Amino acid sequence: MAEEPGRLDTSDEMIAERRGGSGKMPDDMPTWMAKSITSIDKFSKMTGNIVCWILMPLIFAMTYEVFARKLFLAPTIWAYDISRFLYGALFMLGAGYALSKGVHIRADFLYRNFKVKNQGLIDFVLYILFYFPGLIVFLYMTTGFLQESIMRGERGMDTTWMPYMWPIKSCLWFGIVFLLVQGISELLKSYYAMTKGKWPGKE
Repeated sequence: MAEEPGRLDTSDEMIAERRGGSGKMPDDMPTWMAKSITSIDKFSKMTGNIVCWILMPLIFAMTYEVFARKLFLAPTIWAYDISRFLYGALFMLGAGYALSKGVHIRADFLYRNFKVKNQGLIDFVLYILFYFPGLIVFLYMTTGFLQESIMRGERGMDTTWMPYMWPIKSCLWFGIVFLLVQGISELLKSYYAMTKGKWPGKE
């Protein structure tokens, strides 16, 4: 069927929407699975609501720097470091919440046409083979980087302000943990979709 002129293709948004469902879990889902999914999704939503406030000091820092530089010819020595640190923290700490809403970048041009059971199977296998092993390796490496940064009192060398690096590296560590936690919920959703032929949370 030809697409109506001016009508938007919302198929990608629908794929994201079914992942972000936070409604009642299906009656045929085991109680432990339903409680696990609901609890993890609520945790990710709470972290997302908290992390979004990082935008406020980020906007303030950038606005202050622009006014100070352009109007008073007095650029700060801290705005560059603060802006990249806060943006990095926002990106990493909010990654688990973004996963729960299905808004991470994905190639859906083939996937969106698959049956739900096949979508669930693909997701389940990819989570097992790549997602969790990859994040566990990243967590292990990041733990070493963070410990070394704290012990050495590592400082940034890009500006004369030279801030400590461990705060932003700790955000990376926590971001990976949040992704691992939310990944458990996504794995359970994928298993349910693979076996039942429908995605949970939209009832």
